[in-house]
Amino acid sequence: MHKIGMKFDGGGLMATEETETVQAGTVEAGTVEVETAEAATVTYPIAPGYQVNVRSGPSTTSKLIKVLPYNTRVPIRCQRRGQKVTGPYGTSDIWDSIAPGQYVSDAYVKTGSDGFVTVICG
Repeated sequence: MHKIGMKFDGGGLMATEETETVQAGTVEAGTVEVETAEAATVTYPIAPGYQVNVRSGPSTTSKLIKVLPYNTRVPIRCQRRGQKVTGPYGTSDIWDSIAPGQYVSDAYVKTGSDGFVTVICG
């Protein structure tokens, strides 16, 4: 279960900050429980000016699934180590899973970190 910041605003609760993916379900805030309506998903921008290949695994030799268009934002479900790739955000062996069986090199995704920003793929 993920926590989101809550504050009282007169007649009810308002979410004040969402910092990671929140699964639809019950969110606890102290002794108050709030039912979330939808899942909130954090997305990250692909490097400006790039169309990025989506691969079936964490390697440039893995099957090409599709090509992401310019100015795309992607969710990162999980991350894993794979082939080192050099891109606009440096050289990295981290690959981001954007959907089941779909990976992009983290060297092309602006996460604000040189390391993992979410869970390791299992």
